[in-house]
Amino acid sequence: MKRRTAILISGRGSNMAALIEAAKAADFPAEIVAVISNRANAPGLEKAAASGIPTVVIESKPFGKDRAGFEAALQRVLDDSQVELICLGGFMRLFTAEFVRHWYGRMLNIHPSLLPCFPGLDPHGQALRAGVKLSGATVHFVIPETDAGPIVMQGAVTVADDDTPETLAARVITIEHRIYPEALRLLASGRLKLEGDLCRTQGSAATGSTLIAPAPERVVAQEIPESNPPGDAAGGGIRMNSASSGVQ
Repeated sequence: MKRRTAILISGRGSNMAALIEAAKAADFPAEIVAVISNRANAPGLEKAAASGIPTVVIESKPFGKDRAGFEAALQRVLDDSQVELICLGGFMRLFTAEFVRHWYGRMLNIHPSLLPCFPGLDPHGQALRAGVKLSGATVHFVIPETDAGPIVMQGAVTVADDDTPETLAARVITIEHRIYPEALRLLASGRLKLEGDLCRTQGSAATGSTLIAPAPERVVAQEIPESNPPGDAAGGGIRMNSASSGVQ
């Protein structure tokens, strides 16, 4: 039985598209049943609808600072769609600790750095200013602290001396598109186990591997303590496309 999964976005939905594409495979253990955005003008909504995925808009602005109100609206949509897992794909709002605890172990995020290095905003700029020789992307479970949840998987790229935040981001995003679907595959198949601040991978040849090679394509699964979540929320009118269920 495929695990029913929602993707939350705020923008173009690049990682969303990678997840949707991966989920088309007959043997992929997750089914994308909804794409939810807190911005009505998010370009990713059109991409999702073009793929036949139900879309929902819960506008942030009408809720102001009322995160609990937004989350209640979001939870209703998740419940209506019988969602079991959540993937954050550039969802630029913070969640309350209560919402995160409710979805603990069932909500993933991707961050464009090798966490715990360079959490938060401008991770590529942070990496360049620090002079690191490797950067990359991290998929992690969401916890109340930002970009600090248990790490599921990481992939690395080399940092060139003449890199800019834009050129580095362009290479890192190719890694993001590879590791996020694989992380969701592990979670949906039941092969991930949380032990305190550690994420353990069961039944995988990658388990325990911590090698990160200076190659743009190298992807590694890791068992490293903490990493982090993002997430925030606020929202207003809910509407779905014609592929969606119910709420208008």
